Amino acid sequence: MSFFTMSILQNSLLPSKSTPDISFSRSHKLNIFHHHHHTPTSKLQSPTATTDLNQRYPQAHLTSIANRTTNHVNSSSEINDTDIAHCLSLLNTDCLSDIRQVHAQALKLNAFESNSLIGNKLTILYSKNKESLKIALKVFDDIPERTISAYAALIRAFCRLEQWEELFSVFGSMIDEGMLPNKYLVPTILKACSAMEMFRSSKMIHGYVIRKELESDVFVGNALIDLYANCADLRLSRNVFDSMKERDVVSWTALISACMDEGYLDEAMEIFHSMQLNGVNPDLISWNALVYGLARNGEIALALLTLEEMQEKGLKPRVNSWNGIISGCIQNGYFKDALDAFSNMLCFPEDPNSVTIASILPACAGLKDLNLGRAVHGYALKCELCGNVHVEGSLIDMYAKCGRIDCAEKVFVKVENRNTAMWNEMIAAYVNERKMKEALELLRLMKKDGLRPDVITYNTLLAGNARNGKMKETYDMLYEMIRMGLKPDIVSFNVLISGFQQSGLSYEALKLFQIMQSNGCFLNQVLVATSPNAVTTTGALAACADLNLLKQGKEIHGYALRNGFESNIYVSSALIDMYMKCHNMDLATQVFRRLENRNTICLNILIAGHVSNAQLEEALELFNEMLLEGLKPSSITFFILLPACGDMGALRVGRELHGYIIKNQFVDDSNSSLASALIGMYAKCSSIVEAKSVFDSGVVEDGALWNSMISAYLIHGMDKDAIALFKQMELMGIAPDHTFSALPSACAHDGLAEKARK
Repeated sequence: MSFFTMSILQNSLLPSKSTPDISFSRSHKLNIFHHHHHTPTSKLQSPTATTDLNQRYPQAHLTSIANRTTNHVNSSSEINDTDIAHCLSLLNTDCLSDIRQVHAQALKLNAFESNSLIGNKLTILYSKNKESLKIALKVFDDIPERTISAYAALIRAFCRLEQWEELFSVFGSMIDEGMLPNKYLVPTILKACSAMEMFRSSKMIHGYVIRKELESDVFVGNALIDLYANCADLRLSRNVFDSMKERDVVSWTALISACMDEGYLDEAMEIFHSMQLNGVNPDLISWNALVYGLARNGEIALALLTLEEMQEKGLKPRVNSWNGIISGCIQNGYFKDALDAFSNMLCFPEDPNSVTIASILPACAGLKDLNLGRAVHGYALKCELCGNVHVEGSLIDMYAKCGRIDCAEKVFVKVENRNTAMWNEMIAAYVNERKMKEALELLRLMKKDGLRPDVITYNTLLAGNARNGKMKETYDMLYEMIRMGLKPDIVSFNVLISGFQQSGLSYEALKLFQIMQSNGCFLNQVLVATSPNAVTTTGALAACADLNLLKQGKEIHGYALRNGFESNIYVSSALIDMYMKCHNMDLATQVFRRLENRNTICLNILIAGHVSNAQLEEALELFNEMLLEGLKPSSITFFILLPACGDMGALRVGRELHGYIIKNQFVDDSNSSLASALIGMYAKCSSIVEAKSVFDSGVVEDGALWNSMISAYLIHGMDKDAIALFKQMELMGIAPDHTFSALPSACAHDGLAEKARK
């Protein structure tokens, strides 16, 4: 939010005087209208059919007007009022070519100086189309006396295009001219405040609504409910709803969405049923809000049941209904569920739209399923949905995450109208591939293309430089960001701390965290006015874990407790990891026991802590606790436990874990690493027969499996078996790795000098 916008709302919106008349003279022009002069000259093609002869045949009347003005000197004193009346009568149309023709004749008549109604009417009509909005701005700039209707038309046009700064600039000019918004315009202003999360300004407008007694209007009330919901204030949303004398289906739906946004599913369901008890039938949008809210909060099964209930009530799910479920699955990382929903949608049948394609492509990216991603791409091409900027952005992201940045580049190059988000996607693709040179070149081309990088652009580049350990380049990028007039946000500092920690610059990460805590000045230039959040705290704790700084870790733990962060699963997992790496298992266990919503990740961390401290029994007790709590172990759980069993010679425990792995189908074609871990465990437990059994049941072409088995033979001094397996491996064309550094001595030991030399 700009200072200009804030000053408008603070100083001009709430004057004590009553609302003035709808039109006022104005001597100066708006500073946002810097457009070339456009003189419309296109001919009429489809005149509007009305009972009035002038409207039925506008071309004939415009021609007669033009003939009568041929000998005029374009003086306002000589303009025929009848001709102006004719022009106004012809403006009852939405046909752009008709509007341009009337505009051209009005310019010839010099009608704008003598009659502002024509200019205001043209502004309203031109504002209806994105293509003619620039003409609307030019016309509006030349009107001597503007009406609130013309202002409202421009404000609504910018709202439709989500150009919020331009909207508030026009709104500020309207206020400056002495006009105040009426009940029809207030909802649009509130929507803009909601989009920009202008909470303080929103309350000012709410005060204006109360003083002008506009709160009884249902549209104003609905806009206020939605606004406070977007500002994450459910209490105020509920207060507005309860105070409304009249509520429609939109009011109820807005409150349901507000509850869903905050994760209050039971309350949302209760409101949905209460709506029906109050005689308000939920419409398609209401059902969609319920379905999407449930899916977004991870209740996929309940969302699907609601979809079935919706059909039982006689409402057929439409494309947005399915999009809500797919999007909810994606947000929760349920990629396979998203694909199932997409498949069910096609079978329903319901044709996907661009939102569907843009939503399902992240599932392909998350599963790294390139073939499926290509199939969706092909479907989008067939259905002519690839021209959508969101689809193109998702395609770039999918190909990049599937390791085909060359395909991402091809999609990017073919895009005709690249916006900032599109450039950001491609820059992120290069950054994730650690191709910082290409990412920076793209930034240069983006500027050359006339687009201004935003905070997301710089945050992506900051993350890339920080993760690569390039501290100087990172800070140079931060200063460039500030010179561009962009203010670093919490994400900026989070990616710096996380990136520095990951690249081994943990001291630098902790220094940044301390500056954020004190709201200090960074490198004597950047004022940090943002306090650390849960993500920041997680990064700082990881840095303490790297450096074994128990004291500093405890201090950060205290900060987390004071700010209510310990209940965050990522913060608590980082605390457990920090205490574990600082060899304080008691405190790690205390944090774990206080957790209400434990997951596999934090259990794995604590299990790893016990293993690293040679406490296998405690680790196995946690494993059993995991099973009793209904948590499913991950492959990482076994990667932690199996080597521990091998190191401690716990063959019986290893066999039990192997049995669980087989029973729950952990070892398959996609998880041969677990088979390698089993081979290593059996080898260390002196059970080479069982190791060979695992090898024989594994994937033949998997090099890691062969490496593990050869290592197992070498551990037990079975050099001939190791060499024989190595020869077999060579014949099959499987590449060896560092495992075979012990093979030369094994060959020499068996008298195979020639083989040893090789």
